[in-house]
Amino acid sequence: EQRAAPGEANIVALHSLARTMPRLAARALALIASAQAFYLPGVAPRDYMDSDKVEIRVHKLSSPRTHLPFDYYSLPFCRPDNLVKQAENLGEVLHGAVIQNSPYEVFMGRSEFRIACRVELTKAQKITLSQRVRQDYRVHLIMDNLPAATKMIAEMADGTKKDMYDRGFRLGFLGSKDIPGTEPTKPYVNNHLRFIVKYHRSDTFPGSRIVGFEVEAYSVKHTYEGQWDEKSPKLTSVPLRPDLAPMLAWSNEIVYTYDVVWEHSPIAWASRWDLYLYMGDDQVHWFSILNSLVIVLLLSGIVAMIMVRTLRRDLAEYNSVEEKEELLEESGWKLVHADVLRPPPLAAWLATTIGTGMQVLCMSFISIACALLGFLSPANRGGLLTATLLLFVLMGVPAGYGASRTFKSLRGVEWRALTLLTATAYPAAIFVVFTLLNLALWSHGSTGAVPAGTFVALLAMWFCVSLPLVFVGAFLGFKRPLPAPPTRTNEIPRQIPPQGWFLGRAVTMAVGGVLPFGAVFIELYFIMSSIWLQRFYYVFGFLALVLLILIITCAEISIVMCYFQLCAEDYHWWWRAFLTSGSSAGYMFAYSAFYFYTKLEITKLTSCLLYFGYMFIAALVFFVLTGTIGFYACYWFVWRIFSAIKVD
Repeated sequence: EQRAAPGEANIVALHSLARTMPRLAARALALIASAQAFYLPGVAPRDYMDSDKVEIRVHKLSSPRTHLPFDYYSLPFCRPDNLVKQAENLGEVLHGAVIQNSPYEVFMGRSEFRIACRVELTKAQKITLSQRVRQDYRVHLIMDNLPAATKMIAEMADGTKKDMYDRGFRLGFLGSKDIPGTEPTKPYVNNHLRFIVKYHRSDTFPGSRIVGFEVEAYSVKHTYEGQWDEKSPKLTSVPLRPDLAPMLAWSNEIVYTYDVVWEHSPIAWASRWDLYLYMGDDQVHWFSILNSLVIVLLLSGIVAMIMVRTLRRDLAEYNSVEEKEELLEESGWKLVHADVLRPPPLAAWLATTIGTGMQVLCMSFISIACALLGFLSPANRGGLLTATLLLFVLMGVPAGYGASRTFKSLRGVEWRALTLLTATAYPAAIFVVFTLLNLALWSHGSTGAVPAGTFVALLAMWFCVSLPLVFVGAFLGFKRPLPAPPTRTNEIPRQIPPQGWFLGRAVTMAVGGVLPFGAVFIELYFIMSSIWLQRFYYVFGFLALVLLILIITCAEISIVMCYFQLCAEDYHWWWRAFLTSGSSAGYMFAYSAFYFYTKLEITKLTSCLLYFGYMFIAALVFFVLTGTIGFYACYWFVWRIFSAIKVD
């Protein structure tokens, strides 16, 4: 059944409920209903009549072992007479996609066997083809905006079996004793493809709609009579039989063939991506959410105890006129009221980091919101990465505003230098790492290497869009006056008493970082699997919940650690507030190393550099994101508690 029908019914029901429900709740439910109905707004299905040509495009070659994408035609495959490249968006280019036409001729409803071509291999082509087979490369094709997939049958926890799709199909395989007719460790190429095209018909539209594109790859050593005739070759290996020998990759010639099988499917066009986007049992995600909620409830209880019991008692004592003389000899967070707002060292760097964190936070919120609405579906190839980059550039205003407000509260005055630092510091660090990784890709001839034109476009987005927007945000932030500080700052700093080992920076960072990471690490596993094991990720509802839990966890753990620090009469809380929750990025990078050694089979040095280089960028982004959340939570907490005490 199509998803649109129940979605429309939900929307109609929401219109009647909106009159009685609060406006915000009605809008939220309407968004949920529309997200269930359409996952890719603006894309209409294409109806094919019988014998209409269905175009197959080649996408790229990729491997989970090397992560070095290559052009499809870098290997000795059949080529069309006129090679035409399709325009790609920014995300597709960064993913290494080179979408081009193919020599495969497929017509709607016509099941047939065809010979693609015969290719004579040079020695260099034999070496490259054999190497790609050993590296477990997969071939990616596209039909009607659907990626080619290999069908798999997975057994569920309850014993039932479910069809699943694996992206692309294997270029070849290595021989073994278990495969008849093969020699162990010898590479064999899949030179015969069976396209199983699933279509759906209904009385509501004319013709047929394609709802599935499966590929079964076979290795067949084709034989033919006499000399090869390009116009009418006569194969003696047709029809295909199980006793035919497989095709060695190290051969002088390879005959490529394919056949097309059409199957009617009850799956509607609106649901055709379900098998691609299936993420396994949802119970794992719910377990992650419940695990995170336990952490949140624990921290919430601690914060509530601090705010309701301890702080109320402290405030009552500090504001009691009769007990003021007795409190002079005691210790506590109130005694640092004249130093709690003293600017920290490297104030400009702190403000810069906070501004970048605001930029990442706003980008994350909008990106996930767009994904929930369906605008960033995997059907829109490269859309998620393109939108993320564009949103990061456009969020220059929040970056400049957050950095300038923080810098102004730290008594900074050089707002132009701060703005320039905010717009260039962290983006420059990421750009340097990205450039070095791009050089490594370029040295291997991979399509993952960003072309010079794309580099210029990225630089133009940075300096012509992001930089001016950061200046606009900084101007607005410095122009707006700050609220009156809750306390005055003495000219002479107060001496900090000796601190216990459990209040040291290393200990508080270790404790403060493990809880936010523990709230997200299960979902992080699925995200990393989608990136490094080439799987789809489309559970953005769970991701939105995890982001919300992450924000709450970072805020609460930072407040708790900040309170303990102030009670020990240590007023250097500015950087500590950021580093307490920001240290979760260290756990994230350590987990990426664990994931590398336990889940991946990467052996090439360049691939290792790519993995750890990109994970370093991800950890850096996570660092500024979580640190900014913790900083603002402590900023609000300090202002709140010191505004509530009476200071002479």
